[in-house]
Amino acid sequence: MSSKALRLGTRRSKLAMAQSGQVADTVSRVTGRPVELVEITTYGDTSREHLAQIGGTGVFVTALREALLLGEIDFAVHSLKDLPTGQPEELALAAVPVREDPRDVIVARDARKFTDLPRGARIGTGSPRRTAQLNAYARGHGLDIETVPIRGNVDTRIRYVRDGELDAVVLAAAGLSRIGRIDEVTDFLSVDTVLPAPGQGALAIECAADNADLIAALGELDDPVTRVAVTAERSLLAALEAGCSAPVGALADLLGDGHVVKEMRLRGVVGTTDGTRMVQLSTTGPVPETYDQAMALGRELAAEMLAQGAAGLMGERAL
Repeated sequence: MSSKALRLGTRRSKLAMAQSGQVADTVSRVTGRPVELVEITTYGDTSREHLAQIGGTGVFVTALREALLLGEIDFAVHSLKDLPTGQPEELALAAVPVREDPRDVIVARDARKFTDLPRGARIGTGSPRRTAQLNAYARGHGLDIETVPIRGNVDTRIRYVRDGELDAVVLAAAGLSRIGRIDEVTDFLSVDTVLPAPGQGALAIECAADNADLIAALGELDDPVTRVAVTAERSLLAALEAGCSAPVGALADLLGDGHVVKEMRLRGVVGTTDGTRMVQLSTTGPVPETYDQAMALGRELAAEMLAQGAAGLMGERAL
């Protein structure tokens, strides 16, 4: 590989720039080449519609992929949960680095935890998945909350709380950690309360499928455990024929004794946004050793969920 600078395509948001900058530093160390960030505006960044209205799937990704295919950038960094489940043949998912904390978190007034919020508390989120699970938990535990649809970056969402418009907002722990604001979290939501989005907390590094040298170099950043986990989660999402804005949560985690990993558990949930109907199941098996085994784990759980009526809880399914 030459010493010419590598061009890394990234969204312009503060979070995207932070996580891309971290990847750029690592890639530069691995390759010995400078990495320059190329800022690209996506449809999801400019549209003021809620993600569920504009489809969600690919709205933060398409422009970056187009730049890759046109040769305007050498590789791109995405939040993995934004990636459509179908992988274009012309592009390679060269690396999935070690995952950050996949949990959702609450930033609330008066440093309150979710269960300490006042009656009628207004909680902001742009995610049907979070809305469904928060409402289901509240319904099952005698809490009185109102979920309020919001859009905007981290600053905008937290400002709703600081200005008193909302009692709390729900965000991803990983995002706040990457921009150095994890200390503003007032409650970490257990995955038993709210399952994260498939792939949440993980990054995806893409490049052209015919650039073998770059694929090999970027592969140094790949974490096999994270990759197999998110592959199972995304396989579940794909088998449910649900887009990344559908009310679907999934998490694959490793189970074991001390330092010995024995099995992988995959959990999935689908629910109506009012929280009245939920299908939540899990499956446990040997840790997948191949891509095909991880895909099979996700398909197996999706089939069980569909058999219990999951399809009818998602509204329009995004093919």
